[in-house]
Amino acid sequence: MTTTTTIPYPPAVEERASSSSLRLRLAPAGTAPALLDGAWWPRSRDLTAELPALTAVLDPLWGRITHVTVNPTFWPVIPRKVPVAGHVVGIGWFTAEQDPHKLLLLSYSVGRWDLLVIPPETSSATAARLMAEAADPLGTLTASALMNEAEQRRIAEESELSPVSVWDSEGGHGARLPVSRSPARAVIAQVPEATKGI
Repeated sequence: MTTTTTIPYPPAVEERASSSSLRLRLAPAGTAPALLDGAWWPRSRDLTAELPALTAVLDPLWGRITHVTVNPTFWPVIPRKVPVAGHVVGIGWFTAEQDPHKLLLLSYSVGRWDLLVIPPETSSATAARLMAEAADPLGTLTASALMNEAEQRRIAEESELSPVSVWDSEGGHGARLPVSRSPARAVIAQVPEATKGI
């Protein structure tokens, strides 16, 4: 069993948040170390805006988060430091050494945690599935492997819509009118004859 997928912001953070919940799912406490410790679904790619809410929730659970590293592939701006509640978090980045879909959090007092970062534009259903898979203590996939699997699933689901079914859904073949269980009644009306000269 894993922790909840939405965690309320502390009151000081909630005023600055666009929603009243942080989209986060963590592996159960006390489970054996896995490749990922959970997943985070930020609302944007702005570390300055997103990290304060994340650290506000994780500091009491994991000890004060002192440093975060990212791969710059999906983060357009990487500040050197981000002020959070009561302290400052240092930000670092690695290109080859760190999975582009992972956020690494460090706490001097406790240790290190790796979170899958789900792109902000991800659909709710896909994000929920990714969060559950990343928080599974028996999971064996890396962050990039989970994202690749999600992309393959999306492509497969889209390819199930054949051109004919798409055409039908857009009005082709009379939009395949629904079949009624009761016999249809004929509509009878007189069509006026066209007058000459028109």
